[in-house]
Amino acid sequence: MPLLIGSANRQVVGFAVATIGWILDTTAMGLVEWRVWYMDNTSLSSFDVACVGMWRLCVFHHTSNNSRASTCHHYRYHETYLPLDIHVLQNLLLLASILGLWGKASIIFVLRNVYMGILQKNATCNPFVTSGILNIAAGICISIAVFWNYHSVMNEEGIVFPPSFNIPFKPDTQRIGSAVLVACLAGFMMLLSGLFFLSYKFPLDSQVHPEVSEM
Repeated sequence: MPLLIGSANRQVVGFAVATIGWILDTTAMGLVEWRVWYMDNTSLSSFDVACVGMWRLCVFHHTSNNSRASTCHHYRYHETYLPLDIHVLQNLLLLASILGLWGKASIIFVLRNVYMGILQKNATCNPFVTSGILNIAAGICISIAVFWNYHSVMNEEGIVFPPSFNIPFKPDTQRIGSAVLVACLAGFMMLLSGLFFLSYKFPLDSQVHPEVSEM
């Protein structure tokens, strides 16, 4: 039994890494700085900086006393004016959050069995494999979202927001926001935790050997 617990120490670290990665994923999903738009000529626009997120758009503009004011527009899941990439990214980030949550539940169950001594020693497969696959799948979803957002920004793709938003189709310049860095770290940690889980091996001394009856 002590061998089983000692061999799972790496998976405990993996659980901590997966927890942080899941928190970062849910945080990145709610951040607005996925794409940062700049307008060089503010006389032709109502804003000078706009941040486009997965669920809202925030516009920043200077007031008369040189202070900065912001206005945020929230959009729902099925908004028709949102481009395909944002719809796909919403789904990918939601899926990653769900997969990460399932992975956490699975690893808690397995670690509980390890530390209570009820892990099946005659199991032929890695008991952490489900958690590993779920976390790796979540990391892949986050990675796809990050690369697709990067592709949209590099291609300077625009968005047809409703006229009430008073936002042009394209800014003068745009760049990747800080939310992408948070998502990158989340994806890396989810992938790393999945590899921790898949690397588990039963200790040799705990393996069950069949007994041979003497004739």
